[in-house]
Formats: sequence, structure tokens, C-alpha cells
Amino acid sequence: MVTVLTKPAVVEIDAMGLTHKQMNARLREVVAGGAERIELHNVFGQKYIGTDLNRPVEIHIHGTPGGNLGSFMKGPRITVYGNAQDGTGNTMDSGEIVVHGHAGDITGLAARGGKVFIRDYVGYRTGIHMKEYGAKKPIVVVGGTAQDFLGEYMAGGVLVVLGLDLKEGETHKANFIGTGMHGGVIYLRGKVNDYQLGKEVGVAELNDIDWAILRPLVEEYAAHFGLNAEEIIGRGEFSKLYALSLRPYGRLYAY
Repeated sequence: MVTVLTKPAVVEIDAMGLTHKQMNARLREVVAGGAERIELHNVFGQKYIGTDLNRPVEIHIHGTPGGNLGSFMKGPRITVYGNAQDGTGNTMDSGEIVVHGHAGDITGLAARGGKVFIRDYVGYRTGIHMKEYGAKKPIVVVGGTAQDFLGEYMAGGVLVVLGLDLKEGETHKANFIGTGMHGGVIYLRGKVNDYQLGKEVGVAELNDIDWAILRPLVEEYAAHFGLNAEEIIGRGEFSKLYALSLRPYGRLYAY
């Protein structure tokens, strides 16, 4: 069922019983009709929400979306009041995804622009093959911790892991962080051992340029989820992970 509430158009869609194809067809229909804000209710695993939407529409998801939320998205702003599954922000071009919960594996896969904010933790291979070009720079901010292969083959963009679910003195559990990394930057709060890092990664303290990048992102994260940015920053223990080489596997190729 589709209900138009007010103008500028606010549209409510009940996703109960809809397949992902049916629901996404309705999304495209109401966006083409001028909807500016869409409330999706009873979402239960429907995938590809927001895919191939190219307008700055707001989509509010009540429930649990399926995989590849916002994939290939150009412009919309998606807010999830719950958890997200695998592939959130897959190959995202622009726009914003805010998840009031946790997310699964490969969050931000191959994203080339836009912003993704995850309130809690994420799964494996978050930020894999993120890349940037020109003025476009993808950003993924994770409030909790991540699993193995964080930032794998990362080629560009900014990946922030705040580690807010770490207890005092606790170390991150992820291994193989930054394996194959050849661009971009990871800002990590909390303790991590050298053996947990890929050999392609260097570690440095943050300088003024880094803080000029990181602080506004922490402030955005805090604003989304009703937290205090200064309290987060005040917890300290931030480090910068960066690529040691632009072509870490160059010796394996003939040219």
C-alpha cells in the first residue's frame, strides 16, 4: 500500500509481503512522481533498497533491509532504524546512509563517494576496495569495532573505526587490517598490535591535517546518534593507518 501524506510529498509504503522487486518498483514510481521523503514500514530483508535512485530523496527504513542497501546509489539519504545486512553502500556514488544499529560484511565495498555511518559494529572486509577520483571521496564511519580484513585492498577514501564498544585496555580483535591497502586512510581508535596489520600498512600519529579530517566526521557521527563528539575524541588512542606503497604487488606483474 502507498499513502501520500503531505506536500512536499511524504509517502508511506507498507513493505509487508512485498518482494524486493515489487518494493523497489514502488520506490522508483513514487520518486519519479515527486516524493521527497519516503517512510518504509515492515521492511524484512528486501534487498537493493535505494539502488538506481538518482535524486536527493530521503528514505526512512523501519525494519531490517536486506543486502546491498544503497548500492550504486546517487544522491538519496537513507536512514535505517535497526540493523543492516551485507554490502551496505556497495559501489555507492553519492548520498548518505545512516544505520541506527550494526551492519554485516563488506560495508562500503568499492564505494567511490558518499558517506556511510554505522552506529555500532560491522562485519568482515569493511571498506574493501574503496576508491576515490577527483573531488569524490567515500567515507565510512563505524562506531564500534570491525572484523578481519578491515580496509582490504583499499585504494582511496576515509575509513573511521571509533571502537566505542571496546572496554578500557581492550584490544581490537580484527586481523589482517589493511591487507593490500594502496590508498586512502584509516583512522582507528583503540589498541591494535602490529601483527594484526597487513604488511602494506604504516602507522602514524595524527597531525593537524588528520584532525581537520577526523573531527568533523566524529561530530557528524555524534549528531546522527545523539552522542557527544568531544567525549568520543577525549577517549584518545587514535592512530592513522596509511598505505606504504601505491602498488604493493607490483613485483608480481610483468609491467
